[in-house]
Amino acid sequence: MDYGRHLDNPRAVAYYEATLANAAAQDDDRRMATKHLARSETAIAKPAAAGGDSWAHESGMVLSRLGDLDAAEEHLHLALDIHGLDRRRTRAIVLADLGGVRLRQGDIDGAMATWLDFLDCTNGIRSVKVQAALQDMRVRLRRHSGFPEAQELRERAARAGG
Repeated sequence: MDYGRHLDNPRAVAYYEATLANAAAQDDDRRMATKHLARSETAIAKPAAAGGDSWAHESGMVLSRLGDLDAAEEHLHLALDIHGLDRRRTRAIVLADLGGVRLRQGDIDGAMATWLDFLDCTNGIRSVKVQAALQDMRVRLRRHSGFPEAQELRERAARAGG
């Protein structure tokens, strides 16, 4: 942040602020995470900044770590709107994260529907992040083995390489 403070690049500043917010959220420091998330939002909103898609995704994940699942879901939807259909790998990762948020909200059907979209999106993508998301989804779905859809998703994720 000392280095970033002197940059005249709003996108870089937004990235540094979001990274610090993420670290603070992982350390359960809500005050610091919220403060730096707001600074990141201010930086990304500047006209010269681009990359609102990654900001929305990162912000959604920070909010998820802070336990603000409704706001996290809202930011992840914004990231999906920005990503559209053209960046499949990034879209897949956002869908995987959104499925996790919905599961934490207790929306099992919503999580499974989102993860089905995630699996559809991963077809043909070779990525370490996608593989990690597939594995994470399979682990989370173990707790819901009473749902036939959960088992189908786990099997499909295993075939996809997760």
